[in-house]
Amino acid sequence: MSEIQKWTVNEPYIDIAGTLLEGPYHDAANNEFRFVDIWEHKLYRLDLAKGPESLKTIDTTAAIGVTANIANADEAEADQLIVGAKLGFARLNQTTGKLSYIREAWGEEDGPGKAEIMRFNDGAVDSHGRFWAGAMNDPKIKAPGPDGVLFRLDPDLTLHRVLAPVTIPNGMGWNLADDTMYFTDSPTGKIFAFDFDAATGAISNRRVHYDLGEPLEPDGFAMDVEGCIWSAIYGGGKVIRISPSGKLIGQIDLPTRNPTCPTFVGTELFITSAKDTRDDDRLPQSVRYGGRLFRVDVGVRGKPKNEFRFAN
Repeated sequence: MSEIQKWTVNEPYIDIAGTLLEGPYHDAANNEFRFVDIWEHKLYRLDLAKGPESLKTIDTTAAIGVTANIANADEAEADQLIVGAKLGFARLNQTTGKLSYIREAWGEEDGPGKAEIMRFNDGAVDSHGRFWAGAMNDPKIKAPGPDGVLFRLDPDLTLHRVLAPVTIPNGMGWNLADDTMYFTDSPTGKIFAFDFDAATGAISNRRVHYDLGEPLEPDGFAMDVEGCIWSAIYGGGKVIRISPSGKLIGQIDLPTRNPTCPTFVGTELFITSAKDTRDDDRLPQSVRYGGRLFRVDVGVRGKPKNEFRFAN
């Protein structure tokens, strides 16, 4: 067995007491970093040149699970993002926090009350500007169960139900050859791989890429330029690096039980986390930092993120 490379983080980069921090995103063009608190309906923005003291908090009108840049936004839309929110895909004004829905996910065919009990979670944009995002039971209303759906919003704004049922849809992304899509359904403990047709967005041939093999949950992930997945292990206090062949080759140990999602800023991983639901005063000092943002230099750069592109 090859040696596993290890890193240790001892303290937060930003020491805020968040509840469910998710959706980290490096906006390289503006030298900004952003993330959300799904539970508290907040968007955070950070000027990377100025550091933690520049952190801004924007209240949003609903839960937001994931954000993406818009590649062909005009000047009037320069401050807007596209997001997976409570009811579906929406534009978000990242100064005011106002949401404007583009496509709501649920209709009459889903039965009464479906929209209320669901919310969007994690997602990613593919090489053709399609926005993939998964919806799950909103834990504020109903415990997560097999009611979730993986959606795909195309540039022409057609909405596709790609995969169901899923329980807690999480980290997703594509390999360097752009012919394989990876997708996490957290309660299964597995990251799945699919054959991916970049031209059409079709996926097929589902199989297990990595099985955690312990009663913990892989959450969000980031991909690096070597084709490796960096997966946050919720409940396990670590982020693991998985090779393109599906082998564990690296591990970051964190001072929190519940890392949620990493993303790259240069060669550093910025890692969001969730509050520990246990009594913090009874926890060891080393795991009391739930709901904070962490960073660590891992010596490799991230695979660039794609941007959503509206059809002309």
